[in-house]
Amino acid sequence: MNLLKLPVKATLQVKESLMRKTASAALLTILVALAWTQATRAQTTEMPPTVRGNRQAEQSEAGNLVAATDQDAPGDPQTTRSLHPQWAYGGFLDAAYLLDFNHPANDLFRSRGTAYKVDEPILNMEAAYLRKTASESSRWGVEFTLQGGQDTRIFAFSATAPNLPGSEWLRHLGPTDVSYLAPVGKGLTVQAGIFSSLIGYDSLYAKDNFSYTRPWGADLTPYLMMGVNVSYPFTDKLTGAAFVVNDYFHLADPNSVPSEGGQIAYKATSHTTIKETVLYGPHQSDTGLQHWRFLWDSIAEWKTDRITTAFEYHIGTEKVATPGDPRALWTSAQLPVHWVFNKHWSATVRPELYWDRDGRLSGFRQTVKANTTTLEYRTSYRQSTAIVRLEHRIDDSRGPGGGFFRGGEIAPGVVAVTPTQNLVILAVIVAFDSHFRP
Repeated sequence: MNLLKLPVKATLQVKESLMRKTASAALLTILVALAWTQATRAQTTEMPPTVRGNRQAEQSEAGNLVAATDQDAPGDPQTTRSLHPQWAYGGFLDAAYLLDFNHPANDLFRSRGTAYKVDEPILNMEAAYLRKTASESSRWGVEFTLQGGQDTRIFAFSATAPNLPGSEWLRHLGPTDVSYLAPVGKGLTVQAGIFSSLIGYDSLYAKDNFSYTRPWGADLTPYLMMGVNVSYPFTDKLTGAAFVVNDYFHLADPNSVPSEGGQIAYKATSHTTIKETVLYGPHQSDTGLQHWRFLWDSIAEWKTDRITTAFEYHIGTEKVATPGDPRALWTSAQLPVHWVFNKHWSATVRPELYWDRDGRLSGFRQTVKANTTTLEYRTSYRQSTAIVRLEHRIDDSRGPGGGFFRGGEIAPGVVAVTPTQNLVILAVIVAFDSHFRP
């Protein structure tokens, strides 16, 4: 969620424009050049995923558990390098009741972009998708996702920038893109359209996460991106990616200058993966380089058959184009731990911290400490899966603008706030996933 200024001198504008274009071209050119250096050793291997950290990480008990990564989800990127083309299709319904013990008159979880309606049953997300994976024998891939529900109303927009023209219908598109597996070295994947964000550990779709509600850092970073990305597996352990996207939030439209970034994913051991992702670009009407936003996201994940734990930390900053050019700063950290008991039952504990020093992303100057505890039951029948989650989360927000809505209005349109919020959540998700070969 984001703010704004304009020109100076024609010569400076030309220089800035050239710098932006050169930076974007260089980022993509470097990745392609590195890929070509490995062409002499070309062998097609499966590329380690360059995706939103957890994306669909889940259970895998020795030879028995059904992993969420094996359930085709709308958020999954095109990384399969199978020899034969395969089409996948499916959909899901995601409904929940969030009981807020503060019982706010406006029924809102303050400062949130997903699962923000409380004290009433709500259909938070529904989606249907069709996807063809890129492969050696059929190098073009395609993905099309239609989505609806309460969660599509806010997550992709900015509070400090105008909406993108056509955003009212674009918000109903989940990952919708085309991809091409180029015969370069070990295989260079190019993807264009709306695709899953390379930033963050959590998915827009609750069914692909360990907990039902998302952490603060996820809600205030992009879940989806719109533009183009390229990725390449330099080795079995090291994958690189670069991207150029329209904006920080893909349905915000503060200017016409794209943002750019890159990611390195390294599989240190069979259990440990490290990902570093950066994003750089303007999210204000003043597109001067001094006002560009910078975000750095770091993820370390350790995963076994029974336990998955991860640490994610991101930090962001930008100078706001207002008198004095004040610098805004925000940071976030989370430490989810997920236990798999058997093929049906699992549990997750997720402590987290979010600090918005200047209220730039959340809209309020605040420090939020939170903990989420989730108990999950899942069962499958043929191509269908049912997930039931019982969850408790406690959030504590302190600072000049901190707090959560509580009780009735203290003035027309103004609801009182309190530092602490307790939620008890019951969520039911039903998914259908299948595939076919033409």
